[in-house]
Amino acid sequence: MKIVIADEMEKEVVSKIAELGTIIYKPSDLKKELLDADALVVRSATKVTREVIMGSRIKIVARAGVGVDNIDQEACKKQGIKILNTPGASTNAVAELVVGLMIGALRNIQKAHHQMKGSKWEKKSLLGREIDGKTLGIIGYGRIGASVAKKASALGMKIVAYNPPPRHEDGVKYIDDLPTFLNEADVITLHAALTPETKNIINNQTIAKMKNGVVIINTARGEMVDENALYDAIKSGKVSSAAIDVYREEPYKGKLVDLENVYLSPHLGASTKEAQERIGEELVAVLKKELGK
Repeated sequence: MKIVIADEMEKEVVSKIAELGTIIYKPSDLKKELLDADALVVRSATKVTREVIMGSRIKIVARAGVGVDNIDQEACKKQGIKILNTPGASTNAVAELVVGLMIGALRNIQKAHHQMKGSKWEKKSLLGREIDGKTLGIIGYGRIGASVAKKASALGMKIVAYNPPPRHEDGVKYIDDLPTFLNEADVITLHAALTPETKNIINNQTIAKMKNGVVIINTARGEMVDENALYDAIKSGKVSSAAIDVYREEPYKGKLVDLENVYLSPHLGASTKEAQERIGEELVAVLKKELGK
């Protein structure tokens, strides 16, 4: 059994997958290695296009993570290649990151840190806001969205969700009209899949419908946010701050780095020891099942 791992992965995950057969790790010529491989394992960096898989004999493309928008699903279907993912493995890690980013943005923690590192004591410029009593708007109420809601609710937040048809859960208010939803939230966090409907869902028009001083958090997909619109909204004060973990192009080198009210992290959503262990376990389980090991 030959399994090609195209993207950077933790040693523990690679070791667990290696138990299933011969591993080719981060090959310089991916297309060539796939010609006689049984499975391809990727994260978000590798784009599994029609050209990449053409002529290969792989039976499986396994994505270590939730979304599969970096995989040409139609091309895989035509070649009889099954697409697998690990939808539950990173749920808690991403949800915890969202809570951390939310607190950091509302309390100006990162800004305070950089001021102190620069030998500045500017307490008066760092007046923050509390989470308790604020309304959290969740776009995309799947596993991660629901986990974020549970944690935020425990901190005293009210929860509104936009993602019809709704999942009926106590304490969550579902709104199927986007402008109404946007106008209710003090903090908006993105957790939807990337689709034609969600691409650039944060844009000039939707930002105009939001409350003044709203906080925007994106740990889903970079393509969901119009970067120019977000930049302008933060410059104008319409959006008080934003916390971004995902980007259209990674590594990110865009203009949001110039704004002190934008908190940036390098796609850390699933980057916890526990999540990586769960991803490894889940990957091995689905590969074993599909490869008949």
